[in-house]
Amino acid sequence: MRRLGVIVSSLLALVIGAALVAPLDPAGAGTLPTAPRFTQITARDGVVLRANVVEPATAGPKPGVVFVNSWGFNDAEYLAQANALAARGYVVLSYTTRGFGLSGGTVQVAGPQDIADVSDAMDWMIANTSVDPARIGVAGVSYGAGIGLIAAGHDPRIRAVLALSGWTDLVESLYGGQTRRLQAVGFLGGIAELGGRPSPELRQMLADYFANRNIAGVKAWGRVRGASTYLGAINRNRPAIFLANAYGDSIFGPNQLVDFYGRLTGPKRLELAPGDHAVAELTGLAGLPNHVWTDAGRWLDRYVAGTANGIDRENPVVLRSRTSAAVEGYRDWAAVGRRSTRYALAPAALPLGTGTLGTGRPRNAAGPAITTGVDTTADAGVLMLSNGLEALDGVPPLVSLRTVSRLHAGVWTSARFPAGAAVRGIAHLRLRARQQPAGTVVAYLYDVDALGTGRLVTHAPMTWTGAGREVSLDVALPATSYDVPAGHRLALVVDTVDPLYADAGRLGAPLTFAGPSWLDLPVR
Repeated sequence: MRRLGVIVSSLLALVIGAALVAPLDPAGAGTLPTAPRFTQITARDGVVLRANVVEPATAGPKPGVVFVNSWGFNDAEYLAQANALAARGYVVLSYTTRGFGLSGGTVQVAGPQDIADVSDAMDWMIANTSVDPARIGVAGVSYGAGIGLIAAGHDPRIRAVLALSGWTDLVESLYGGQTRRLQAVGFLGGIAELGGRPSPELRQMLADYFANRNIAGVKAWGRVRGASTYLGAINRNRPAIFLANAYGDSIFGPNQLVDFYGRLTGPKRLELAPGDHAVAELTGLAGLPNHVWTDAGRWLDRYVAGTANGIDRENPVVLRSRTSAAVEGYRDWAAVGRRSTRYALAPAALPLGTGTLGTGRPRNAAGPAITTGVDTTADAGVLMLSNGLEALDGVPPLVSLRTVSRLHAGVWTSARFPAGAAVRGIAHLRLRARQQPAGTVVAYLYDVDALGTGRLVTHAPMTWTGAGREVSLDVALPATSYDVPAGHRLALVVDTVDPLYADAGRLGAPLTFAGPSWLDLPVR
């Protein structure tokens, strides 16, 4: 835990140091902003929130942005972006959420008090700066993104939201595929203890989560803290919402953003890129050129400042490839995967062999039988690190397919793709299995080269409890944009243990994959 605190502190120091010396945005107006003015905001319940303000050194009412800090960080996090925006004519207020840094109160995890604080920050901004009350946006990374989205359903003054690496459904983040994310939640809980003051309620929820008890109570707590709960109010208020996330986000996966985006009725944009949680926008926090912050700034210019810059006429769904520098725009999510190919899971000819992914009709035939509760060499990598490094070096988690134990995993491979395959969107696995009434499976989709080395394309867990002897599982794999090279194959590996997740299986229990089972693969 000490090492984690050092890492978080070092990252914060990097961001603050770079922000203080960051040059003006060359695309901006070049207006010299004032030096940051550090201040405080008294919330309606008396809690004092620490904040800073950066303003243009010009007269007259101006568009404004309220920045909400990331989990474990403080209001200095956004100084580089605040300077750049102030140089373009914005008043920028950044504040530290309650329970973190020098702000008072306790960590509420986007609870009602946190949402009221956004409105109180806007009230303070209107009363104490030259901001135009009719032109205010709210922005944040991670924790700030989730809070900003919820606030947009409570305060109609919010004209736009930048939600970068945020969540829309906290229950999905906690229990996606009915599977607990022990590493991710433990990581966030550790940061809260190191750099904040968790509320008694938060500590109780975490204790219940790790003990796997009071599940209904934890889910009810989570529903209050997700923007999807307030979708109707958000659509009535019609803020312009900019969503950005990473394909490999191991804390807030991209599929919940895709679903939320599809149900928004106001101006909207969705951008997905390689990497893990908050990696894609990290360099922008340090004042370096960054594609996420460039488009986010254009979004604010259009919907807060009122500049007709054309971003509203572009294709609003933007996918950055994991395998090249390609950037693709789509009119909506339905256009991402133009067609879907169904691959039937056929059993191997020999016991403990490799089955096939074929395009024939799925058969009602028994597949391999494995033993649960033992991990294999197939895994999703290290939380934050593996997918984060992929954004830098292009190398996802790897596995030699030959080393995956067929005693503890089912393995199916496709024929070679002579011309390659452009995988775009969300793949769906329909899997039938016979086992005990409870269990967990983790499905991994790999791109396999001629040497048998697999590069992880996408993966997802699924847990069931209280079922009969046979279950039918529908697994939605996280969205991706991945080009399978010519001559490579795809491989599906299904085992029962991954260090990222809690599993419900019993050590040594038999699990037989049955039919008909198939993989629906979206391709362009």
